[in-house]
Amino acid sequence: MGRATRWGLVAALCAVLFAVLAVLVAARHGSPYALDESLHRWSVEHRPAAAVAFARAVTTTGTGPVPYLCAIAAGLIAGWGRGVRGRLLTAAGALGFLLLAQGTRYAVLYAVARPRPPVADRVTHASGFSFPSGHTATSALVAGLLAWAVWRTASPAAARLGWVLFACWAVTVGLTRVYLGVHWPTDVLGGWLYALTWLAAALAVEARVGRARVPREAGA
Repeated sequence: MGRATRWGLVAALCAVLFAVLAVLVAARHGSPYALDESLHRWSVEHRPAAAVAFARAVTTTGTGPVPYLCAIAAGLIAGWGRGVRGRLLTAAGALGFLLLAQGTRYAVLYAVARPRPPVADRVTHASGFSFPSGHTATSALVAGLLAWAVWRTASPAAARLGWVLFACWAVTVGLTRVYLGVHWPTDVLGGWLYALTWLAAALAVEARVGRARVPREAGA
């Protein structure tokens, strides 16, 4: 089984899991499940000032200009050695990928239209609908782009370290959304599944394009 097929299967699995979760959330008209309520309640009851300050600082990195700047940086790094034009095209591709994923996420967000947790339980600003979590999906998408960039350019040891750091960042951003009371846990799970679907699909496409390019280059 080739890389393209493996990544395609991963993308399909994540897409199915995300779709099932979205249907389950929509079927209850956004009402939280027991696990949602339990973890939300725990978060509300365990909020020392230092932990809240840390969560607020981390959660800000999952929105605004930071993710988009990171996507551009990932493209520039991944395009290293391809010349100025090649690096700019790779950066544009990485940014375009993130923008396309974000646009589709907004379509899902408004289609499901899940309400957020009660305003009284929130300790940071949030607006709009809740599923899937935007901060969670965005940080996971960007973490994937950065991991892809270091995989293409760094040594195996440095790449593995980068993967761990980027994954920890994305997971932490997602968890802060629950801790700060602005998302239900299933919103965060949905954000991770959504991002994994897009990242795996992108890797499948890249593997297929790369495989198709090799024979042409060999015969040139």
